[in-house]
Amino acid sequence: MNSIENTAEQVLRFINQTNKSIFLTGKAGTGKTTLLHHIIQTSHKNTVVVAPTGIAALNAGGVTIHSQFQLPFGGFIPEYTSISNTSDHLKFETKNTLVKHFRMSGQKKAVIQNMELLIIDEVSMLRADLLDAIDFTLRKIRRRDTPFGGVQVLFIGDLLQLPPVVKNEEWHVLRNYYNGIFFFNAKVINEQPPLCIELTKIYRQSDERFISVLNNLRNNQITNQDVLMLNEYVKPDFDIKANKGFITLTTHNAKADTLNAASLADLEGKSQTFKPEVVGDFPERIYPVEETLQLKIGAQVMFIKNDSSPEKNYFNGKMGFIKSLSEGEILVHFPDENKSIVVDKYEWKNIRYSVDEMTKEIQEEVLGSFVHYPLKLAWAITVHKSQGLTFDKAVLDVSQVFVSGQAYVALSRLRSLEGLILLSPIQLNGISNNSDVMTYSESKVDPQTLSNSLVKETHNFVKDYLKNAFEWHDLAQEWRNHRFSYPTDSEKSERSKHLLWAIEKEEEISKLLEPANKFRAQLDFLFAAEQVDLKMISDRIEAAYNYFFPKLDITFLELLLKIETVQRIKRVKEFYQELQELEDKHYQVILKLFKAVKLIKIINEEKEINKENLSSELIRNYRKNKIKEAEELFKSSKNEIIKEDEVVDKHYYLPKKKKSNEPKKSTVQETYELWIQNNSVNEIAKIRVLTTQTIYGHLAKLIIAGTISISDVLPEDRIQQLAAAFQGYQEDSLNALKEKFGDQFTWDELRLYKATLADVS
Repeated sequence: MNSIENTAEQVLRFINQTNKSIFLTGKAGTGKTTLLHHIIQTSHKNTVVVAPTGIAALNAGGVTIHSQFQLPFGGFIPEYTSISNTSDHLKFETKNTLVKHFRMSGQKKAVIQNMELLIIDEVSMLRADLLDAIDFTLRKIRRRDTPFGGVQVLFIGDLLQLPPVVKNEEWHVLRNYYNGIFFFNAKVINEQPPLCIELTKIYRQSDERFISVLNNLRNNQITNQDVLMLNEYVKPDFDIKANKGFITLTTHNAKADTLNAASLADLEGKSQTFKPEVVGDFPERIYPVEETLQLKIGAQVMFIKNDSSPEKNYFNGKMGFIKSLSEGEILVHFPDENKSIVVDKYEWKNIRYSVDEMTKEIQEEVLGSFVHYPLKLAWAITVHKSQGLTFDKAVLDVSQVFVSGQAYVALSRLRSLEGLILLSPIQLNGISNNSDVMTYSESKVDPQTLSNSLVKETHNFVKDYLKNAFEWHDLAQEWRNHRFSYPTDSEKSERSKHLLWAIEKEEEISKLLEPANKFRAQLDFLFAAEQVDLKMISDRIEAAYNYFFPKLDITFLELLLKIETVQRIKRVKEFYQELQELEDKHYQVILKLFKAVKLIKIINEEKEINKENLSSELIRNYRKNKIKEAEELFKSSKNEIIKEDEVVDKHYYLPKKKKSNEPKKSTVQETYELWIQNNSVNEIAKIRVLTTQTIYGHLAKLIIAGTISISDVLPEDRIQQLAAAFQGYQEDSLNALKEKFGDQFTWDELRLYKATLADVS
């Protein structure tokens, strides 16, 4: 974690060892996105990532707020009330009407019920009423009337950048319930304010003079001297066509589009059109870039993603020029470095969250993919779309007065003042920020308070985590409900044959409640001591585990055995589903018990609480092994071979997607793991919801890395033919070679062989 500053390390600890909600903020270029991805990879908590818009969700690697929580579009009144919607284009929901939308799929409910950490990215765009709608949904579906239903929330964003969007007529209604429209104006935030932590180390700029101006601009403290200094860079007659490498930042989409189209038209030569490879479910409304990319040789372009390869040839916002074009290849030249690179396509994934039945971990399911070149025409871009990009040289066309935050967003895209051109002078009265935002932004905690809070919240987290592992009232109630669900007036029904078993199991679980409650009280006493004896607590947890686990374990096995029996009986689907739900609740109790033992051991060994340390072979394989044990017991007791067509629901026998406890793999690594399992390129493409062309691109990278050999992919005679074709060929681009040989070789074959020639020294 060398690239992450100390404050970020504290954020990671707050996420992993407390249940405190955090507002993570920081100036542009302080590494908020880097930290977000690190948290997703390393947190032991069941995590869901959401964002206010489709594009923001794609960039964060998550889903939209509205899709995850099944929220309708429109305003939200945070009360149980009725309201008449005044027009077709102005809709409001209330707590009464929002409940109607809770008829969501079992999968979506399972995700919400198993969620432990909710990350909301680009929180500057999040409206207060939408956040209260999220809070209300979580409380209701999780059946816990605490903020966010007990889920820890990590808010990420810079409030001094893009604000929420609210129509005047909407605000006319909402102002009766809110003091402002920003997320921190939400009722739930007033009830439980998050800890505000700011990343302060700036990675984008190093010029202290420029950083000072940006800070003053951000804090509404810009001086006449700052404005005079900025206006030294005013050049109203600046000729952008004669000064290549500059991008114009403007406030209007139409102006940016016109500039790009005109500049492309001015270039000689024929334009070439590139379309994305779209596989599966990937709606047009969330396309991360324009579907049609039109380019010519000489076109000024910028990259819109960071290079994930070890070479790091480009970053989000890096400018270059099209050197050569063909149907299957784009070559971009960087004049300042005198270097050209072949552009790889980038993969965006449309995902949804689901819950792994074996481990109860939240996992990502890829619904569709969008693969395209991560390029845009770069003569102009709007300030809005420039957020997150970094430019070396930019022209600011700001003849219109900036709205709140736009001046800061625009100027903070630049690495230094040396690359700044203003077409008109900055006006002092046009660049102030929202006073409510400024006040809230000052609420960040100081380092000492942060350290003290971490100690206190960790103490609370460990205590609550251990106590919750022995909180079984819900489980006992589930068994009680199940027991009394049996018909008493129908002795001939199939279900009634199992009544005595249900009574016996319910009584066994009920008997555990009293000793479990006494143990929870004992934990309260031990944690209340002035000096908490963690060794003693560890000993008590181990003793409690040794007492309770065998009892829970045998009941779980007998429940699985009952499911083995019932799933072979016809016309008892409802009974079978009830048993499955009961099994799910019972398993979660055992899982919490396992993790409680791991947690206190980690604390005593002074190890970091993270995904890797909180897992074990026992935890990962317990459910699977118990299901197998139940199956074997059933077969031996019946002395028969299981016939698949006798099973009403083969739920347990289907292979489950395994969620690794290791950090998220790269897309190339995922392909490699499927490749070494002897899957074909077509099979891998189908499994990964990608095109075969994309998979061949991954294989080329694996050849470059020396991970696989080209002989693993192509037959020897084909390799010899390609070797002959490449004899003496030294161009960066494959265009000329493809033109020479036409259909004799595919683009994929040419790329694969070129990979064998790569210099990886």
